[in-house]
Amino acid sequence: MSESKQTNTVMGTAAGLNEKIGKYRWTICALIFFATTINYLDRAVISLLKPDLEITFNWTESDYADIVIAFQLSYAVGMLLAGRLVDKLGTKIGYALSLILWSIASIGHAIVRSTFGFVVARSFLGLSEAGNFPAAIKATAEWFPKKERAFATGIFNSGTNIGAILAPLTVPFIAAKWGWQEAFIITGAIGFIWLIFWFIYYEVPAKQKRLSKAEYDYIHSDLDEKEPDAGTPAGKAERVPWLKLLQYRQAWAFVLGKFMTDPIWWFYLFWLPAFLQAEYGLTGTQIAFPVALVYTMSSVGSIFGGWLPLYLIKKNMPVFKARKLSMFLYALFVLPVFFAQLLGRTDMYLAVIIIGIAASAHQAWSANIFTTVSDMFPKKAVASVTGMGGMAGALGGMLIAFLAGKLFDHYKALNHLETGYYIMFTICALAYLVAWLIMHVLAPKMKRINLD
Repeated sequence: MSESKQTNTVMGTAAGLNEKIGKYRWTICALIFFATTINYLDRAVISLLKPDLEITFNWTESDYADIVIAFQLSYAVGMLLAGRLVDKLGTKIGYALSLILWSIASIGHAIVRSTFGFVVARSFLGLSEAGNFPAAIKATAEWFPKKERAFATGIFNSGTNIGAILAPLTVPFIAAKWGWQEAFIITGAIGFIWLIFWFIYYEVPAKQKRLSKAEYDYIHSDLDEKEPDAGTPAGKAERVPWLKLLQYRQAWAFVLGKFMTDPIWWFYLFWLPAFLQAEYGLTGTQIAFPVALVYTMSSVGSIFGGWLPLYLIKKNMPVFKARKLSMFLYALFVLPVFFAQLLGRTDMYLAVIIIGIAASAHQAWSANIFTTVSDMFPKKAVASVTGMGGMAGALGGMLIAFLAGKLFDHYKALNHLETGYYIMFTICALAYLVAWLIMHVLAPKMKRINLD
């Protein structure tokens, strides 16, 4: 056979195999992406309405911080419970239940008439929104081979950015035209549309009739992946106790990594509009474009963050080395946020771009730290470990919210609010390198755990 014919044969075989493998798993990834978008859209609404709500309810910075802390405390509790619930109910029902409850909670903000009412509303929202990531990571572990998980996680995790982009592009305009109550109602109702598509398209691979056998085999193609599918009787493993999981250094690596870095994203999400108002006097719809720009940049980082380790793995780098090298590079890209406020004194968009780079690096980091769970633990423990890490991240978020509220009230009284933001940006700059070092010490090779 001639060389050209051999090439055509190989190309034809590859194309045929690709056609047989199909792309149904990317349909699942798209569903998770949209759920994550809705999740972040709903939680971001309050930060954009903060100036109006401060006037309506006479909030101080500490009042707002207390409301944020209420969300994060309930989110922390919810993450711990949600991981268990998703492992018990399964991804399909667990995810749907979480989204129904957080949509109701989001709409419920519209009937609030006091600061305490917002504390209650945010608590219910945090408790119910906590189900998103344990369910999303479990679905990714069910539907993707290990080599593709970081890339898939990067794609669905970019939904956090899209939600944060949509919020400033819609919420201020809705509030200006119809009022702040309608902003909560309209954004909260979107989740019920997603549910229709979720019930139509989602099922575990073993039960999904639309899935080809070739793609099913590809999903389970990892040589070291010995676990049965979650939809088979053999895959319905016993529940793994939290205390047993905490005996492993790998679990602590993930938990502490989330504790150190999740709070930084919370700070951007809940205080970026306030920073732009305090530093540059932006109000209302003026905030829309710079905030949207930060999260547009973040979405690029999320996808690139998942692509880079996949590229390195394809170049025959061991999975743990590819993951850790990528995360170290992302930690370095966060460092310039230390100078964001100083350099931004001459040009607001210079500060916005630097913060955008840091937020982008966070999302790249996030895509990989989530994937370390499915790298190190079997599927039956993925949602539980993810929930534990999410709880730790939310507790860290509570601490940073408390610190931010106290700092900003203190320096606002001294007429030096910019000093408070400078301290916070310093914390943001250093958190990822510290987290990377902790994870490296606890899980140097990210060795896989056998729980059998």
